[in-house]
Amino acid sequence: MNSDTQYPVMRSIGCALPENYYDQETLSTALWNEWGGSDAGRARFDRLHRAVGVRGRHLALTMEGYRALDSFAKSNQAWMEVASDLGAKAVASALFEAGLQPRDVDHVFFTTVTGISAPSLDARLINRMAMRSNIKRTPLFGLGCVGGAAGLARAADYLRAFPAETALLLSVEICSLTLQLRDQSIANMIASGLFADGAAAVVLMGSARPDCPRAPRIVASKSIFFSDTEDMMGWRIVDSGFQVVLAAGIPDLVRDNLRAGVDSFLAEHRLSRRDINHWIAHTGGPKVLEAIQEALEIPKCALALSWRSLEAVGNISSASVLFVAADFLKSGVARPGQYGVLLSMGPGFCGELVLLQW
Repeated sequence: MNSDTQYPVMRSIGCALPENYYDQETLSTALWNEWGGSDAGRARFDRLHRAVGVRGRHLALTMEGYRALDSFAKSNQAWMEVASDLGAKAVASALFEAGLQPRDVDHVFFTTVTGISAPSLDARLINRMAMRSNIKRTPLFGLGCVGGAAGLARAADYLRAFPAETALLLSVEICSLTLQLRDQSIANMIASGLFADGAAAVVLMGSARPDCPRAPRIVASKSIFFSDTEDMMGWRIVDSGFQVVLAAGIPDLVRDNLRAGVDSFLAEHRLSRRDINHWIAHTGGPKVLEAIQEALEIPKCALALSWRSLEAVGNISSASVLFVAADFLKSGVARPGQYGVLLSMGPGFCGELVLLQW
């Protein structure tokens, strides 16, 4: 491996959630009242919502507010307003923790899959937060749940080339604004119980900055693409907006393929799974988390923070793994020299692995 001084570092993570919190039972009842249907259908709907393991979620709007969103244009306008506010809060929190100002950021990476705008949301935040006029921007769209880990990896790649700079990764996902009330498919029922709203921002520092801490440093990253699986997860664009695509075979795909990808990645750095002290996984749902555990041959307690985050706030798509990473950093359990792997998966179908060391 290279000298420690050549590695970018995760300096801080700021998270933001909307103020509107509802427990899962309240949300399930309200959704079913909108959908209607038979008693047998209600029983299946309730089973699906209980099975996703979510206790409650923070939503962009009050439940009454969603009734007025009768077009994609209205939903997307709501996304722009809420995403801007949440993104600004997450960025301000991350910068404050790092002891930095908005003008200290050299490059902003932005990822989302739940709304669209041109210019992208990062441009609006640059104006709103008075960042420098020469700041560089890399907006990413379409990565879904893998976006948090992929954005972290791409930002780290950038800082290896420009080690005296500071990068900011922002993930904003407002999943509730993509809900299709006319779609009563199993995939949409699961999505309506699993996905939630929130934002996370990560400050990353290049190793040549005099104020760069030693850890956790980003040693390396690896992308894993599963061929001919693009129809397993993502969006189908319809007149009313984003219609979820969520194949039942995703857990099996993870279970059958993740181990080889992780082992190959670690072997490139003369490591094995036995050398990894900490696993930080995105909250893809109970079946996905179980598949990760089986593939990596790790106990459920190794992903305790992921399970806890899933229960507390749901799956916030690309921001999920960053929420788990924030909880991990706050726990303070990592010791100098220990390794961790941050990982997430999403549309493609693909995965992203990030090797960390303290």
